[in-house]
Amino acid sequence: MDERSLCAAPDAVRARQDATTITLIGVAHGTSHFFHLLLAPLFPAFIAEFGLSYSELGLLVTAFFVISGIGQALAGFVVDRIGARPVLFAAMLLFASAGLAASAAQGFGGLLLAACLAGLGNAPFHPADFTVLNHRVSAPRLGHAFSVHGISGNLGWAAAPVFLIGIASASGSWRWATAAASLWALLVLVALIAGRAAIDDRQARAPRHAAGAVGTEAHPLAFLRLPAIWLCFSFFFWSTAALSAIQSFASPALAQMTGLPLTVTAFVVSGYMVFGALGMVAGGFLVARAERLETVIGSAMAASALLLLLVASGWLPGMAAVAVAAAAGFGTGLAGPSRDMLIKRATPPGATGRVYGTVYSGLDVGFATAAPVFGWVLDQGEPAGIFVGSALALAAGIASAALVGTRLRRPAARAAA
Repeated sequence: MDERSLCAAPDAVRARQDATTITLIGVAHGTSHFFHLLLAPLFPAFIAEFGLSYSELGLLVTAFFVISGIGQALAGFVVDRIGARPVLFAAMLLFASAGLAASAAQGFGGLLLAACLAGLGNAPFHPADFTVLNHRVSAPRLGHAFSVHGISGNLGWAAAPVFLIGIASASGSWRWATAAASLWALLVLVALIAGRAAIDDRQARAPRHAAGAVGTEAHPLAFLRLPAIWLCFSFFFWSTAALSAIQSFASPALAQMTGLPLTVTAFVVSGYMVFGALGMVAGGFLVARAERLETVIGSAMAASALLLLLVASGWLPGMAAVAVAAAAGFGTGLAGPSRDMLIKRATPPGATGRVYGTVYSGLDVGFATAAPVFGWVLDQGEPAGIFVGSALALAAGIASAALVGTRLRRPAARAAA
């Protein structure tokens, strides 16, 4: 073997190790997003069998995200203390339990139990996932790791309705569908156990924080005093509020605005997710070259906001409005890897789980609070308000990201001076 081959061998081994870690975390993250929608696609079946109202079913969504949001902030401390791997194992068991609880439900109480178990299982994913990725994936591939992580979440959202409704239709029972979801969680758990060496963050705890990380850790709660952390939380709140509007209400809003049937406008959500995934692929390459990440985030999200305002204007004919609303997902997806890298730069040494848990709880708060607000807007007969409100939420997210970037540059500027 020549000298060049000897030098390339360690890089090839590290690339395979990185790929294994990224793949396992991606599958796990996709499963967590799948379980966001364990119940929602089956709402019509629950109404038919149990006589529930949409208001009651909406409480299931609220319960999921309230538990997930509170749990996510707390889970970061657990991840930092005992490591991410056992927490991921426990989360998959909770998902499997949620599927079984749903399959055995005899009314609202059983479905509420399933929602709570799924929310508890979802809670640790972002602190656990990003702890593993930050500690195990080599720096040149970290941007791509963040990209795959985001794409897998979108794919999980996209797969859940197809999986659940498909099995329910084929078997004639929604109970078989939720039981099959439980089986999927167990299969993923087996895969994580089989590849446990690749997700063991406790074996890769050497400090590897980017220049510009804010502060140092003196106390487990010291990171809460950093304004950049709360600005990141704010960013997630606003960007998720925008996503919640599209996910929950873009289809009926477009149906009212254009006269197209819901069977057609329903594709806007899937299209938004597909464009988001494509944006994340591009964002994974872009993040490695960008110095001012907040500029990338702002430009991408501003483009999405402008497209949503174009849809709200009512100038576009039916299918063009659906296509443009879906295409807006590309900008938000493009911003995703830069967003995650920006949070990494804001994270003090030794606080990865806590920071990502706190920051990403803004996602759960955004989902839990935005849906009722945008639902009220639609109830007032203002379908264009869904897209205007989503664009305004993206604008608020841009402002938050810009302030994070400013905060991170100040220490470097002072040091240079």
